[in-house]
This record gives sequence, structure tokens and C-alpha cells, in this order.
Amino acid sequence: QVHLVESGGGLVQTGGSLRLSCAASGRTFSKSYCMGWFRQAPGKDREFVAAISWSGGAIYYSDSVKGRFTISRDSWNTVDLQMNSLKPEDTAVYYCAASPHTVARTESGFGFWGQGTQVSVSS
Repeated sequence: QVHLVESGGGLVQTGGSLRLSCAASGRTFSKSYCMGWFRQAPGKDREFVAAISWSGGAIYYSDSVKGRFTISRDSWNTVDLQMNSLKPEDTAVYYCAASPHTVARTESGFGFWGQGTQVSVSS
């Protein structure tokens, strides 16, 4: 199994920044896995935020976070999400995900999920 643990969530004011981190472990995890971030706001479905291939050569962002969020993969088993210029609409539980595919951008493409970390942006 693949175990994913998110950290770095918290409460910030509009315009503030947070950096989320996800650590992967487990005997089936491979550095070739694509890593990504999704989020789920209260009363809404989980939505794609960003994804990065194992090599970092392919990176995708949702339109709502493009230019404000940055996904990175400095280590083979970690993925970070730098979130700047946060808005109240960014408030959600953020989930780390791993995919055996080279790169994925849909929920169905990710087979492993973390438990989530809460990000709250006050106005």
C-alpha cells in the first residue's frame, strides 16, 4: 500500500500564504508515480488543484489557482504546494494523491489518497 500524509494546513487571512507538504511511503510506492493535490470545499465535490510527474517535467494547474499556487517535487517521495495570494474561496480540505501513471489530472487517475489537511482563509 501507499501511505500519504499531508501537513502544513492552517488558518490565514486573505492574501496570505501557506505551504503544504505531502510525504509518501509504503512498499508499493515508486518514484515514478505522479503526485498531485486536490481540494474539497464544504458541500462541494473534490476538485483538481495541481499535479506533477515524477520527473517534474509535466506540471498542471487548475485555472482557479494558476499563477498563485506552485507544485514542486524536490524529493522523490514528497510533493509540496506553495499557496500564495490566498482567497476565501481557497478554503477547503486539501488532499495529496499519488498515481501510477506518468501524469494524471482527474480524480479517477489517482489511486492513493492522503487524509487531507484543512486550509482556511478568512476575509
